[in-house]
Amino acid sequence: MRSLGFARFGVWRNLLQVWRRGYHGNRKGEGFVLGGLYVIGPENQGILLEHHEKEFGNKAALSAVRTAVSRIQKTEETRDN
Repeated sequence: MRSLGFARFGVWRNLLQVWRRGYHGNRKGEGFVLGGLYVIGPENQGILLEHHEKEFGNKAALSAVRTAVSRIQKTEETRDN
């Protein structure tokens, strides 16, 4: 996806959006690795949310993250604190 990734409209839209907000980054590292987000519950609860970037700048929906976090069950250790 290296050079083809920059041909996508969504990539340019996301780059313009962060540039307007003043973020320029440090330009160090690979630059072609897409990120992701996991919300993992304690013990045997497992993965509650899994999001992988489909293109550069793609973000997880905040409502989905909030829903996943609200589903985290408390354990005995966290109830004591």
